[in-house]
Amino acid sequence: MTAAIFGLSAPIMTVDEAAFFKDANPAGYIIFKRNVVDREQLRALTDSLRSLHGRDDVPILIDQEGGRVQRMGPPIWLAFPPGASFDALYDVAPMSAIEAARVNAKAIGLMLSEVGINVDCLPLLDVRQPETHPAIGDRALGSDPMRVAALGRAVIEGLREGGVVGIVKHMPGQGRAVVDSHHDLPVVTASDEELEFDISAFRRLNDAPMGMTGHIMFEAWDSDLCSTMSPTIIEQVIRGRIGFDGLLMSDDLDMNALKGDVSDRAANCVAAGCDLALNCWGRMDEMIAIAGKVDAMSLRAKERLAAAMATIGAAPDTSEIAALIAKRDSLLQYAS
Repeated sequence: MTAAIFGLSAPIMTVDEAAFFKDANPAGYIIFKRNVVDREQLRALTDSLRSLHGRDDVPILIDQEGGRVQRMGPPIWLAFPPGASFDALYDVAPMSAIEAARVNAKAIGLMLSEVGINVDCLPLLDVRQPETHPAIGDRALGSDPMRVAALGRAVIEGLREGGVVGIVKHMPGQGRAVVDSHHDLPVVTASDEELEFDISAFRRLNDAPMGMTGHIMFEAWDSDLCSTMSPTIIEQVIRGRIGFDGLLMSDDLDMNALKGDVSDRAANCVAAGCDLALNCWGRMDEMIAIAGKVDAMSLRAKERLAAAMATIGAAPDTSEIAALIAKRDSLLQYAS
């Protein structure tokens, strides 16, 4: 199994993609708006990916956060609120905010399960700072690590109840980023002592099934390499000080925060300690090059993947979605 997650180019798997995926056997796939038309089409697409490998537990990912980041949206699917909505409710009613975050995430999970998607790139555990770039902005769950962790755990639990695995991101924390890693490399000059604040939310959720790195450089930890490419940060900070032992994947390797050929980026992040390299855009030349340079998944990475996928059980009852949304909205109305 290739230590990579690949995207697809269109709403159906092409003949060339099917042949390549069958041969390369990537660890999983990620869905974007270009792959989405309606329920029937999307379910057929995800079914085709499972059939290709003969595995019901093939990870099929999506970024379905709410707010600005929703690959599946109206008019076919419901719109969901951003993380900041639950942060605002927490100001006046912490337990209600936690419950609202849980039922919201369960509704998202049920919606994804209905179309065969079983992994969501959520929750963000980036602790918002005064200088946080708008690329994170209202996606964040708050500016206090304990609050972020409490809401983040509720999101993971809700997704699991909806039949979906959650991914904590962007490890070890992107709250101090003042530029958007889609376009530039954020460089953080905070001290090691100050960065304890950033990693504390991740430490509280170090038992999460999956995690995603952020393309961000922390000069206190590694002044040469960003988190995704740094053995020091992955081994000493993410695996060590945070204590995360779940499946670790990179953020999208096509982001301009990174330099060099995409296939080299993929090989380097796996060599640095990421279990999986994430390549989102479904470009055949890139995927072929990555498959040629990235090693097969290690035994430990396979064990982590299996353990993560085993956290979700039998197909849930999607008829609950309306009731969950109603409960969420009844709680959110009390937000300040």
